[in-house]
Amino acid sequence: MDSNFILANAQVSKAQGFPIVYCSDGFCELTGFSRAEVMQKSCACKFLYGPESSETIILSIDDALDERKDFKEEIMFYKKAASLFWCLLEIVPIKNEKGDVVLFLASFKDITDNKAKAITEGKREERRQGRLKTGSSFSSTRLRSSTVLYHISGHLHSKGNKKRKKSKIKLNKNVFGDPPALPEYKVADAKKSKFILLHFSTFKAGWDWLILLATFYVAVTVPYNVCFIGDDDLTRSTTVSDIAVEILFIIDIVFSFRTTYVSKSGQVIFSARLICIHYMTTWFIIDLVAALPFDLLYAFKVSVVSVVHLLKTVRLLRLLRLLQKMDRYSQHSTVVLTLLMSMFALLAHWMACIWYVIGKKEMEANAYSWDIGWLHELGKRLESPYDPQGEVNGTGLSGPSLRSVYIASLYFTLSSLTSVGFGNVSANTDAEKIFSICTMLIGALMHALVFGNVTAIIQRMYSRWSQYHTRTKDLKDFIRVHHLPQGLKQRMLEYFQTTWSVNNGIDSNELLKDFPDELRSDITMHLNKEILELSLFASASRGCLRSLSLHIKTTFCAPGEYLLRQGDALQAIFFVCSGSMEVLKDGMVLAIL
Repeated sequence: MDSNFILANAQVSKAQGFPIVYCSDGFCELTGFSRAEVMQKSCACKFLYGPESSETIILSIDDALDERKDFKEEIMFYKKAASLFWCLLEIVPIKNEKGDVVLFLASFKDITDNKAKAITEGKREERRQGRLKTGSSFSSTRLRSSTVLYHISGHLHSKGNKKRKKSKIKLNKNVFGDPPALPEYKVADAKKSKFILLHFSTFKAGWDWLILLATFYVAVTVPYNVCFIGDDDLTRSTTVSDIAVEILFIIDIVFSFRTTYVSKSGQVIFSARLICIHYMTTWFIIDLVAALPFDLLYAFKVSVVSVVHLLKTVRLLRLLRLLQKMDRYSQHSTVVLTLLMSMFALLAHWMACIWYVIGKKEMEANAYSWDIGWLHELGKRLESPYDPQGEVNGTGLSGPSLRSVYIASLYFTLSSLTSVGFGNVSANTDAEKIFSICTMLIGALMHALVFGNVTAIIQRMYSRWSQYHTRTKDLKDFIRVHHLPQGLKQRMLEYFQTTWSVNNGIDSNELLKDFPDELRSDITMHLNKEILELSLFASASRGCLRSLSLHIKTTFCAPGEYLLRQGDALQAIFFVCSGSMEVLKDGMVLAIL
C-alpha cells in the first residue's frame, strides 16, 4: 500500500458524498492540496478531475462507491497547480466486525513516468510492426502463454529441488490462489494461543477456589500429621486425599505457566514466553516446593523419617498466594468475613499442635519423674494416666486418646486467644507458661486484626440501613425544632420514605458527577430512555438527546401532592412516566392524565 492515501466515511448517505475523514501527508504532497482543503470533501476526489479525466472512469468510481465494492483503474488527475499526472487509483472498502462497510481506503500511485515510457515504446512498436497487426496479437498471446507456462513449470520443478524453489519467481496468489481478504476496521484482537487461560475466566475462578480449599486442607492436615501422627504411618487415614492434593498442586503449576496476567502498565499479557518468565520469577519456587510428592512415599510403603514430615510444612507457604488474592474478593463482605474467621480458626489449630508438642517433649524427657505437665494433668482428670513404661499417646497403651488430647489442646489455645480461659487446662511448666504468654500476645494482635475487620465488614453490610435511620432521625429533629404542622410533617415523611424505597438513598447526580461527560451522557440516556423514546423527540438528533438526558431530573410525588399551581413560574417541563395526574380548577377535575 502506497503512502498516498485517504480514508472516507462509508456510513453516510450517498447525497453527502462519502466525506474524507483522513488524508496522508503523501497525498497532500502528490496533489498539492493541504489537509484542511481535502477534509470533508467527497471520496470520489472530484477536486482532482479535469478536461482530460475520463468520464467513463469517473462514472465507474461513483458506481463502486455506491455499491461499496473494490475499484482499480488508471485515470488522469489534475494537481492544485493544474498540472496533469497519471494516477493508479485503488479503492478498497473496509468492514467492521459485523461485516458492514464503514470506511473507504483510496490509494493514489503516480504512474506518469511509467505511462510516458509505455506510450513511447508503444508508438515505436506500432511503427515497427504496423504491417503485422494480426501477427502482433498472436505473438502477444504466445508471450503470455509462455510466461504462464514458465511460472507453472518452475513451480512444479521446484518440488524436487528445494534450493531452486527459493530462486524461482513466486506465483501470483491473486491468479492461482484465493483473493486477498478485505481489511477490517475494528479493535485488534489479542493474539493468544488456544492453550492460554484467561486469568479472569470462569474456569480459572473455579479452579482458584478449588486450590483455595486444597490449601486450607494442607494447612490443617500437615501440622496435625507432623505433631500428632509423627512417624507412625499406620494411623494415617488421609494418604489418598494427600496424594490427590499433591496432584492438584502439580496441575496448578502447569496452569500457571499458561495463565495470563496483568503487567505493571495495566496490559493483559498473552505471550507464553512472558508468562513463563513472570511465573518463574514470582511464585514458581514456592509452588514447586509445595507440590513435591512426599505422600507418594507412603503409597509405595517407603519408610519416612521425621525430617520429611518437617519438610512438608513448607507447603504452608502457599497461604501467601491466598493473601495475594484477598484483594480480588475484598468487595464481597461475606467472603472476606468467612476467610478472616477461617484464618483465626487455622491459627488456633496451629497453636494447638505446638501446645501438644511442648507437653509431649517434656514428658518424653522426664518419663519417670514428670507429673506436673498439662498432659499428665489431663490424663489424671480423664482417668487415663500416662504409664512411664508405655508409649506417650502413640498406640493407646497409655494416656488419653489422640482425639481427646487434640480437643483439649484446641480448647486451651482458643481460650487463650480469645482471653476467656477458665483454667481447667492450664500451663504448669516454664515452657508451657512461655508459650501461653506468646499465645496471649498473638491473641491481642488477632483481636485487633480479625475482629476489627469483622466489625468494619458488619458495619458496611448494614451501612445503608444505618444511613436510613440517621436520615429519618435528622428529619424528625428538623420537624421538631421548627414546629412544623402535622400535615406538613406527614407529607415530608411520606416523600422521604417513597424516594428512599425507589432509589435506596442513592443520589445519582452525586454519584455521577466525577465521571466524564461522555460516560455520564451514555448513563443518563440509558436511565431516561423511556422519556427519550417518546414521539416528541423522534426528530431530535443524538447529540440533542444526549444533552437533554443530562438535564432530566426524576422526581416522585406522593398521592395528593400538587405538582404545579396556577400562577407558579414554570421552570421545567414535566413528563408523567408512571401513575396518573389530575388537572383541577376550583376543586373540579378537568382532566386526568
